Amino acid sequence: MQTATRQDIESAYAWWRLGISLLLMTIGGSGMYSITVVLPRIQQEFGVARADASLPYTLTMIGFGLGGILMGRLADRFGVMAPVMLGAVGLGAGFALSGLAPNLAVFCLVQGLLVGMLGTSATFAPLVADTSQWFDRRRGIALAICMSGNYTAGALWPPVLQHFIAGYGWRATYVGLGVFCIASMLPLALVLRRRPPPQAPVVAVAAPGSSLASARPLGLHPNVLLGLLCVAGVACCVAMSMPQVHIVAYCGDLGFGAARGAEMLSLMLAMGVVSRLASGWISDRIGGLRTLLLGSMLQGLALLMFLPSDGLVSLYLVSGMFGLFQGGIVPAYALIVREYFPPREAGARVGTVLMATLLGMALGGWLSGAVFDWTGSYHAAFLNGIGWNLLNLSIVGFLLWRASALGQVKRWPAGTGQAPA
Repeated sequence: MQTATRQDIESAYAWWRLGISLLLMTIGGSGMYSITVVLPRIQQEFGVARADASLPYTLTMIGFGLGGILMGRLADRFGVMAPVMLGAVGLGAGFALSGLAPNLAVFCLVQGLLVGMLGTSATFAPLVADTSQWFDRRRGIALAICMSGNYTAGALWPPVLQHFIAGYGWRATYVGLGVFCIASMLPLALVLRRRPPPQAPVVAVAAPGSSLASARPLGLHPNVLLGLLCVAGVACCVAMSMPQVHIVAYCGDLGFGAARGAEMLSLMLAMGVVSRLASGWISDRIGGLRTLLLGSMLQGLALLMFLPSDGLVSLYLVSGMFGLFQGGIVPAYALIVREYFPPREAGARVGTVLMATLLGMALGGWLSGAVFDWTGSYHAAFLNGIGWNLLNLSIVGFLLWRASALGQVKRWPAGTGQAPA
């Protein structure tokens, strides 16, 4: 397999490769968002409570997260093409078997193992880690563009799936989606056969004269920093999942219908694309930690605004605002890993942190449904999300304080007007 050179970093090929990664993540993201559209139909067909109907989403996200570590290690060893091709087969088989599932237990099993662990996971963490190794000065915006595929999927798939489900039923739609994933993803994966170029040691965030940031990042053992990032990732995504997972069901409960909820979810995630691109541009100038803190603060504000909103117009507005505020949060974790850890560990460590964010989405998706079952209202579920968001803010604030105190925070070089590579 051909290996690139350092001259290929930020080359025309690197940008072309980024575009293919964006497309693959958009297609693979169908595994994450399809279940939110069929959630009300799953509840109705299998005759279960809202929390039980949320369980397939939870298991999909758990599989997605655990699979991210597996696929990240696979990419570190064999290159990113191998996990992406495996993911194409996993998604295709997973959607087809989900569409044929006779009961909720089988549906949950297939969603967790095939759609989540062996499918969608291959088009997330491995592509993010791979993209980070083809860019240096513009790494923040490149990661934001790549991870916009996750939100482009959220903007694209809910209305498309809603249309086909209304016309042909959710089972036939799932089978057709599986065929499409295999037919489109396998050829695209071949573009990614080149291995990443060699990287210089990661020292950009260290202060002059200090030891390597990768040896004692923020004065902490590397695994301690990774653990804190994982806890922060769980917390912010428990909060993030409340509107993303339950907005369709919430609109149904308010009498607006599932179609309006799918439109709100699409709007939310379309605005998330804008947020990710803007946050990528910002993060190249202020670094990952500050970008993460900013996104977490704005996400908490948007969650507060959901509390008094129960009208159709207000829900559209707040859904768009929520997407615009929180889209840059998850890419910031990948950037922080690349700022404070060496490139040879990129696949595994990025996969671990992104696994934590996905586990947060899984926990939050189920927990919000459980809180609804306990209270009969989503008001308490929004309050629960706000509490988790505060936990995230406290951890990120602590890490930023340590970074500032130790001189391991990204700053603009004097007189250049742009961030360091």
